[in-house]
Amino acid sequence: MSARTRRFGITTLAVLAPVLVWLVADPLLGHPLRISDGDRTLDIGAVPAAVVALLASLSGWGLLAALERFGVGNAHAIWTVLAGAVLVVSFLPLLGGGMSGGTRVSLALMHLAVAAVLIPGLRGRPSGAGAGAARG
Repeated sequence: MSARTRRFGITTLAVLAPVLVWLVADPLLGHPLRISDGDRTLDIGAVPAAVVALLASLSGWGLLAALERFGVGNAHAIWTVLAGAVLVVSFLPLLGGGMSGGTRVSLALMHLAVAAVLIPGLRGRPSGAGAGAARG
């Protein structure tokens, strides 16, 4: 399996992960994910969750591919640290007001679900990648 095919599969799983969290929180448990800011209310549904996860996944994939292409030493280690930092920063908006505890927990679980798929998935090497290097 090529790196591109494997990473496409990882990206697909990362897009589905927050949608599954949303499915449990909103339709199954009956807790709509809402953020209020004064007069405006943002309802978070499956599509926005999937789109944000897709953008994060493609950004992460693109950065990792750029680091690899330009021969950055320790590209995977650098990318992993950056991905972890992005995950931590992604929690900052959850510290603000305008949302219930259930929404806050659900959004945090969405962030963690995407990271749990992306970080180990994108940084891993395709099967057989080390075999050619060992022979070469």
